[in-house]
Amino acid sequence: MNAPSTRDRIIETADRLFYQKGFEYTSVADVAAAVQITRGNLTFHFRTRDDILEAVIDLRLRRTRSMLEQWEADGCTAADRIRCFINILIMNRAKILLHGCPVGTLCTELAKLEHAALAQANKIFTLFRDWLKRQFEQLGCGDESKAHAMHLLAWSQGTATLAQAFHDESFIRAEVQRVQEWLAGLSPKPARRARR
Repeated sequence: MNAPSTRDRIIETADRLFYQKGFEYTSVADVAAAVQITRGNLTFHFRTRDDILEAVIDLRLRRTRSMLEQWEADGCTAADRIRCFINILIMNRAKILLHGCPVGTLCTELAKLEHAALAQANKIFTLFRDWLKRQFEQLGCGDESKAHAMHLLAWSQGTATLAQAFHDESFIRAEVQRVQEWLAGLSPKPARRARR
């Protein structure tokens, strides 16, 4: 496997720093120092911090699409695939407790800054919403599918925000259990065999 290019290292490092420190508080110099290159070398690849942000958002979009495609390949049923989304909070709980949800925190920060990249960053939520809507449709939820998708997105963002605020892993686990039970209530019940 080839070593990542300098450009890729810049994007990966900026992605981590934007998540951990926030976009507003991460300078081009911070990224260059973390990559261990000169600022001039960094600006050869990206003229501005906004150019780096655009590349970070593109990276996150690609990773999200890839993850959703993998869930499609791995999940046996729509309910199984929805559970993959729900379980993100458990899988990433340590990071969430420290920094919140990477998608939600970036979108919130860009909204506060009235940054032009907000619309692009919001496409990650749109990917999740549309994917979840399709899963709920396959589950047989019909016209309620989009509302269920939005409910699940709102639940995940709220849970991540409160878990970070209270630094409470048990809250994440309890909320995941509750939403799993909610999902089980939506899943079609196996048909009963008729008595003879």
